[in-house]
Amino acid sequence: MFEPVKIAPSILSADFMNMRADIETIERGGAGYVHVDVMDGHFVPNLTLGVPFVKQLKKIASIPLDVHLMISNPLVQLPWFLDAGADIVTVHLEALDEVEGEVGQAIGMIKAAGAKAALSIKPDTPVARIAPHIGSLDMVLVMSVYPGFSGQSYIEGSDARVAEVVALAEEAGANPLIEVDGGMGVKTAGLVASCGADVLVAGNAVFGAPDPAVAIAEITAAAEAARREADIRE
Repeated sequence: MFEPVKIAPSILSADFMNMRADIETIERGGAGYVHVDVMDGHFVPNLTLGVPFVKQLKKIASIPLDVHLMISNPLVQLPWFLDAGADIVTVHLEALDEVEGEVGQAIGMIKAAGAKAALSIKPDTPVARIAPHIGSLDMVLVMSVYPGFSGQSYIEGSDARVAEVVALAEEAGANPLIEVDGGMGVKTAGLVASCGADVLVAGNAVFGAPDPAVAIAEITAAAEAARREADIRE
């Protein structure tokens, strides 16, 4: 576990009238991924980005597109986003029928298209529910806010859920990246990074800063410092 920390700025907080410039700024600033929040107005109350946007974004971004599907029918729409150029696709466990094997179907579809497969859980979903799938995943996304709107505050205790994912992965002999989304910034990055988070989604903390590139560097530094401190304690 413990890959170098990467920041995935959420473009939901970017300037949509100057998207190319914002993408170039975060790339120069060392962002690891472009995080794309797709909301359908059903699985979550908000309505955001769709396939045409992802397709155009793929033309201007030189770093991987981390597409987070907060939608009620992922098995239907997955091929659309994969064709549009998503590099990592996250589906929500809660949107899939586990009894009918839909989680495995979704992971298989993503991997067959050559993309990386990720599974996300809401703050009130038991971490143990991802255990049957963790060996097949490239990434696990732990939501540290309830999905649906940007700008929410970090839910205390989310770092403990990250540690649970780490324990599940180690028990299974798996090594997925662990991503955390919600309320990430300088003050919270260390909490989750010290527990094993590898990828931090940051929206307002990056695009709302006077200099997004500086913000990326500061969040990364806070996360890495907390990791070093955790190693010292151990």
